[in-house]
Amino acid sequence: MTRFGQSRYGAWHGGPDPLAPPYDIREALDQVGDEVLSGSSARAALNRLLRRGPDGRNGLDALRRRSRERARELRRQGRLDGTLQEVRQLLDQALTAERRELFPDPSDAARMAEAELDTLPDDTARAVRALADYSWRSPEAQQAYAQIQQLLREEVLDAQFAGMRQALQNASAEDFQRIREMMQALNDLLDADARGEHTQEQFDEFMARYGDFFPENPQNLDELIDSLARRAAAAQRLLDSLTPEQRGELESLLQQALGDSGLAEQMARLQRGLRSARPDLQWGGRERMSGEQPLGYSDATGAIAELADLDQLEDLLGQDYPGASLDDIDEELIERALGRSAVNDLQQLRRIERELRNQGYLERRGDGLALTPRALRRLGGTALRRVFDSLEASRQGSHDVRDAGAAGEFTGASREWRFGDEQPIDVVRTVRNAVRRSVATGSSVSLTSDDFEVVETERRTSAAVALLVDMSYSMELRGTWGEAKTTALALHALVSMRYPQDAIEIIGFSDYARTMTPAALVEHDWDRVQGTNLQHGLMLARRHLDKHRGSEPIILVITDGEPTAHLSADGFADFAWPPTRETIAATLAEVERCTRRGAIINVFMLDDDPRLVSFMEEVGRRNGGRVFLPKPGALGEYVVADYLRARHGRRRAAS
Repeated sequence: MTRFGQSRYGAWHGGPDPLAPPYDIREALDQVGDEVLSGSSARAALNRLLRRGPDGRNGLDALRRRSRERARELRRQGRLDGTLQEVRQLLDQALTAERRELFPDPSDAARMAEAELDTLPDDTARAVRALADYSWRSPEAQQAYAQIQQLLREEVLDAQFAGMRQALQNASAEDFQRIREMMQALNDLLDADARGEHTQEQFDEFMARYGDFFPENPQNLDELIDSLARRAAAAQRLLDSLTPEQRGELESLLQQALGDSGLAEQMARLQRGLRSARPDLQWGGRERMSGEQPLGYSDATGAIAELADLDQLEDLLGQDYPGASLDDIDEELIERALGRSAVNDLQQLRRIERELRNQGYLERRGDGLALTPRALRRLGGTALRRVFDSLEASRQGSHDVRDAGAAGEFTGASREWRFGDEQPIDVVRTVRNAVRRSVATGSSVSLTSDDFEVVETERRTSAAVALLVDMSYSMELRGTWGEAKTTALALHALVSMRYPQDAIEIIGFSDYARTMTPAALVEHDWDRVQGTNLQHGLMLARRHLDKHRGSEPIILVITDGEPTAHLSADGFADFAWPPTRETIAATLAEVERCTRRGAIINVFMLDDDPRLVSFMEEVGRRNGGRVFLPKPGALGEYVVADYLRARHGRRRAAS
């Protein structure tokens, strides 16, 4: 870092390579574009980019795999009844040592003591409770029984307050008194928070007195509550995961240990306060642990709390809920569950998303990520380049060819230049405008966009193009939807960039038809519905042509199936397969209306089914248009070449 003109250096402590080149955002956008042009929606493609990651290793999917692997490791760690088993072992050890001490004693008191031990309940918790007032003769037995109480206190307090076990070793009565005071002060703080009265000063005072009980060093009450509530909820799920008999025994043992220490009331109050403060946590349910090693109550609680983190992380990394965002993923959560390297991977993904937004390619809407108009223009340009590459390879034309005099006859007048104009630049007037502006401002002569003027020409023939794209489910099943989407985007980009005087409208049709913007087309996967309603599509095409009466009408149809639906008298789609006479008649009637309107219908078939071929030949016979059966991968080449051919023909006719 730089300070007062000097540099200071330190050791590199891991993370992304500081010498690595920055990630190419255009490469990320092109990856999204490739998937979109293959048929995916933009949102799905963007999500896949984030799941896959920039190098195929560090995306959300890789983080999810690590999360699942860690969860499997935890579930294989051991069983949840370890504390019960340890208590049972200590109890058996105490009873064995006591019987060994009583056996050589011939007195009636010894026989009475043996009888008392023989009649102890089989239930571990009840047996421990029954021995609370027993007078032990064996020092070894007395020590083993005392270890039961110490074990339970350590386990329950360490389960709730991580790291408490070490503080409780050789704890005195004064130490337990301080723990009781800490818990009461904590409960008072939670109550004040529930009433909206707690302040940061109160929390700071609490931590100044009892901060040694909290090695995680929370900075505010919310952080403290979050840590304690996670473990409390995990402890409840641990109990729920035991058998009813095991749960009853363990709860009874824990209550005895807390009651003997005077902590039971404060612990119950703490549980209520934490549950009230964080009702969103999973305060119940069962966890499956398949390991053989018994886990103590505290260790099992920690494992279940970590499993809860991993479950939450699994949902967040999935990003498959409405409005999902990388910002939803808590860095503290992912570091706690997967380590610092996972945080670095997440930050890299956030940088990619942020850079895509900063460069104007990506925006976040209420329902998630979406491509901006700038990204859509780049995507349309990519689709167009693909098509022109095919055109050049097959020598069917070049998009760089311009006819001389295409702008029409000069009228002798000029006007200011507007975006999309193809008229010749009036050089004299343009330079004169620049000189006048520089004289008025006192600056040197330079050209700006406001200086340009163009020579006015007679209005050139324009076209109104309706591109009908089949979006029925069969398009996806046959693998033709991606090619159809690419073609539509390419033609729209060509018209928008090269021929802005032409008007193009994309119309998607399945059971119903609807007009679609390039953005809507990019976001669309396909329609999982039955029906190919060409009649409705042609109706919308006529409406588009009617808005541009002075333009040459052109209708282009991309489909893989015969018409199987039409609009009935009530306005709803009527589907039937094989198609009914009514559907065929309604569709051909709409073809006749388009023909009378003067529109040429050129059809590009993506399947050679005899029924489809027969119907489209009838359309061509009635309309005078042409029917094409492009080979796979050549649809865009056919459609764009047909549009250019028709456009060049109109230019020659106009001249």
